[in-house]
Amino acid sequence: MNESRITFRSGDLTLEGMFARPLGVAASPGAVICHPHPMYGGSMENNVVEAIGSAMRRCGYATLRFNFRGVGASEGEYDGGVGEADDAHAALSFLAEQGCAAGLVLAGYSFGAAIAMRAGLSDSRVARVIAVALPVAAMDTGADAPTPKPLLIFSGDRDSYSPIATLEQTARKLGAAATLKVIAGADHFFAGYESILADALEHALQGA
Repeated sequence: MNESRITFRSGDLTLEGMFARPLGVAASPGAVICHPHPMYGGSMENNVVEAIGSAMRRCGYATLRFNFRGVGASEGEYDGGVGEADDAHAALSFLAEQGCAAGLVLAGYSFGAAIAMRAGLSDSRVARVIAVALPVAAMDTGADAPTPKPLLIFSGDRDSYSPIATLEQTARKLGAAATLKVIAGADHFFAGYESILADALEHALQGA
């Protein structure tokens, strides 16, 4: 399953992304993957974003990783998370237009995980949200009420931005639909743990 560079519209802006879909499949589930903070070098080329995409494709999903507004060749500028949530909704619309309307997943890493929570839990097209290294110690993630949607949260046990104790409290607030998976030894950046994260995500999706 090869990725192709594409563009799509988010309001008045043109954003760039990398799209892949299973060969020979007329319709497949789709996943949008949101990257970490644009102001700290985050982009769709991030190692964790690529690991998430790899796991999703192995599970038969079409994938779209993209650059938020103001990143890479995407037009616009950083908008404090508000416009970035709009970008995530627009990316979901692109997938739906490609025939991936059933079973859409919105995934994200770090800042992107917070955007995935904000956009995915409120978008009726999204069947599942995946949040990797949700930065509960660094920003408001909006995770304070039960959700009926399946929600997978992954974090390393050495992540100071996503402390396990706080994530456990967050998962309890989100209710029975939320599942927390801990990657032993990994910190916020998952350097050297990309394949372990991808395997854990693939296992969780196959067991869903």
